[in-house]
This record gives sequence, structure tokens and C-alpha cells, in this order.
Amino acid sequence: MRALADFIMRGRVQATLVVAGSAALPLLFWLSAAAGSLVLLRRGSDALSVLGVGLLSALVSWYFLKDPTTLLVLLGASGLALILRAGHTWNRVLLCSVAVGLLSAVSLGTVFSSLIESLAQTFEDVLPLAMGGVYETLSADEKAFFTGLATPLTIISIAASLQVFSVLCLMLGRYWQASLYNPGGFGREFRAIRFPKNVALSLLAVMFVAPFFGAQALILLPLCSVPLVFAGLALVHGLVAQKRLAAFWLVGMYVTLLPFMHLLGPLLVVLAIVDSLIDFRGRMASKDADNANGEG
Repeated sequence: MRALADFIMRGRVQATLVVAGSAALPLLFWLSAAAGSLVLLRRGSDALSVLGVGLLSALVSWYFLKDPTTLLVLLGASGLALILRAGHTWNRVLLCSVAVGLLSAVSLGTVFSSLIESLAQTFEDVLPLAMGGVYETLSADEKAFFTGLATPLTIISIAASLQVFSVLCLMLGRYWQASLYNPGGFGREFRAIRFPKNVALSLLAVMFVAPFFGAQALILLPLCSVPLVFAGLALVHGLVAQKRLAAFWLVGMYVTLLPFMHLLGPLLVVLAIVDSLIDFRGRMASKDADNANGEG
């Protein structure tokens, strides 16, 4: 991966080739966004021409493939990269990712409404099969209720995914930047992520009250949980680094994260909130300093 980052940073032609070329291929949308973030983080305004060609390629891809993923992730990651380059912390970047998710949801409901309608229709067709015999026992009003959730739930799931991909692509771009110009810098930045108590509790409050304001406001539940999930991951990375534990613990966490995200996701959110109140890493660092008697 470092060799690819080095190739991207050799010049404008190489960067444009990777950003625009990968944007034209649906399965490589993440590479386009990560490469664009790298160039933007390193070159600033000089990267606008590269990003412009990449966005043009993403627009062409959307026109022919009817899939806005590349375009929205490239825009989301680039916007977050501008915030990070301006000197803001990862806390601020993760909080701004909520806005990326909201803007993605608005775009999906307006500009890309035809795609959402087709996906929602697929959801409605699959619903009786997914619920089995339970679906037949529902009343007409209950069936209409579940059917009415198809469109908002489709928008929510896609918007949250776009938010996560935007953050991940930015992190990959930052990792590349650190590997080329500041080895180990990204790891230190990521492990330091920890939300202040008032911010973490505010996110928790929004997540708690959002479901009471209808299906449209329900989108705030997953979008506000994303920053806390990343903060929880940072906590785990920080504790493993502080205690000099084997990388096996991190590998095991990520191997189980995807198939059990519905369980580990809320756990990471809880860990991030508790850490904002207790500061596990700070307490452990203080304890280690107290025990530094020269015999260890």
C-alpha cells in the first residue's frame, strides 16, 4: 500500500490516473476517495484539478451505472479531508461526518430518488419472505406500516454506510500520508481520539430522543453512533498500545466486527461514552508512571 501511495504522490498525472481511473470502476470507489484525500491533505488547493477530474469521472460513472456511491464518498471524504487539513482534530472530523451522512441522506431522497424507490420496492417484495408466516398474521394497517418504512430505512442504511466509507477513506489517505512523511503519526492521532464528556453525552441524547420524532429523525440514531464507534475503536487501539499487547487482540476484534456489528457496534458506543467520563487511557498512563520505580 505504501508503494501505491508513493506512486500517487509522484506527480499530478499519477494522482489523476489513480483518482479518476478508480472512480470509473465501481468496486474501487474507496481507492478513488482515499487517493483524493491523500492528495488533498498533502497538496491543498493544488489538488483541486486532480479532484475535479475525479469528480467528473464519478459523474460519468453515476450516469452509466446509476450508482452514486463513488460520487458521494469522494465528496464526503474530500470535505472531511479539508477539515483535517485545516488543523482540526479527529474529534471535529468525526462530528462533521454526521453532517456528511445527513447531506448524503438529503441527496439520496432528492437527486437519487429513483434509485431509492427501486431499492425500496425490492425491500417491499422481500419483506413477506423475510418475515415468513408472521407477515400473513399482520393486519392491513400493520402491513402498511412496515411497507411505509421501506423508503426511510433504505435511505438511513445507505446514508450511514456512505458516512462510514467517507471516514474510512479519509483514514486510509491519512495513513498513507503518515507512512510517507510522518511514520507512526496516524497511529498516534487515532489512538488519541476521545470525546469530551459533554460531546459524548450530547450524541447519546440525540440518539435517545431521535426515534420519538418519527421515521425521518430516526436517521440521527446511526449517524450519531458512527463517531462513537470510531472513538471506541480508538480506545481499544490505545489500550493495546499502552499495555503492549499482541496484535492478535486487534485482529480478533476486526475479524468479529463485521459479522457481529449489531452486537459489537453498541458495545463500542458504550465504551466510548464511558471512556469520555473515566478516561481509561489517562488513568492507566498515570498508574504506569507511578509504578516506574526503575525495576520494570
